[in-house]
Amino acid sequence: MEPVIKEIQTQEAAVPLKRPFKTALRTVTTAQTLIVKVITSDGKIGYGEAAPTPVITGDTLQSIKEAVENVIGPKIIGRQLVDSEDIKATIDQAMVHNSSPKAALNIAVNDLIAQSYGVPMYQLLGGHSDKITTDYTVSVGTIEDMIAQAQDLIAKGFTTLKIKVGDDSEEADLDKIVAIRKAVGPAIKIRLDANQGWHPKQAVAVINRMQDLSLNIELVEQPVKADDFDGLAYVTANTTTMIMADESIFSVADAARIIKMHGCDIINLKLMKAGGIDNAVKINTLAEAAGIPCMVGSMIESSVSVTAAAHLAASKRNIRYVDLDASMMFSSNPVSGGIINQQNEITFPDQPGLGFN
Repeated sequence: MEPVIKEIQTQEAAVPLKRPFKTALRTVTTAQTLIVKVITSDGKIGYGEAAPTPVITGDTLQSIKEAVENVIGPKIIGRQLVDSEDIKATIDQAMVHNSSPKAALNIAVNDLIAQSYGVPMYQLLGGHSDKITTDYTVSVGTIEDMIAQAQDLIAKGFTTLKIKVGDDSEEADLDKIVAIRKAVGPAIKIRLDANQGWHPKQAVAVINRMQDLSLNIELVEQPVKADDFDGLAYVTANTTTMIMADESIFSVADAARIIKMHGCDIINLKLMKAGGIDNAVKINTLAEAAGIPCMVGSMIESSVSVTAAAHLAASKRNIRYVDLDASMMFSSNPVSGGIINQQNEITFPDQPGLGFN
């Protein structure tokens, strides 16, 4: 008899970060998250996670738990795992929005599928590579503080830094990046993330000034408000620096709209936005067909969903950028196992699924 989904368990976790994480949108000192276990009749456990990020996804810890336990979860209890396509469609269609709880259940189901095939998830999804390299984020702070963060990360082996900007005037942002570039030297890659902090003309002005100053910015992530698709396209058209869409793209439909508008150069895939692995794969396929590379990133998430995101990043040729430092920011992680972090390199245990114990 084929195994069926027998039970869904949830576990709240609150973990202090090693240092406060500050962006133009929020400051986090303690990460809250919900760990989800989907258990089958043959005793296998699929792990998932939903991280609440109200200012981006609209999901809170309470709403995530309600959705998993009382709305979406009950609809997949009793379903045979071999009917995975229908199970995933049920998760996706059970309610509108609520992308984070959908992501948690979708990740857990994919974990179980990979376990049933006896392969790590990245191999099931495509198996492009068995290791990836991530950047690390420098949080918003004073120039002196951000330089100190950057130098500490370089000493730990990171060669690509993501700098948070957009919480101040463009002059202050420019001064910040000039100082950081001078401090870290020309060999370190610098990415910027404005977290929707600029308006379109402001973004064009500051990005082009950085270009004129030869600051060698690899890419700029989400320079304008999430719903300002025209503004994002304006910035993309009027700068030579690569522009990445993040908060603007939650769904496959969002990606199709942005691509049609020539609205970005790169798309950031996040499981909490996309509602899980399968929709992220669809967005990546659409982007690849249009000649647009993707990044895989995360919210402030523990090793559970970051591991799932890392497996996705390793599986596809078109995913050329990785921003998966979040679980390294945790003072501890709520589940043992998963990805292996060694400086800026992420590798995978030789275990089926996501590799959690």
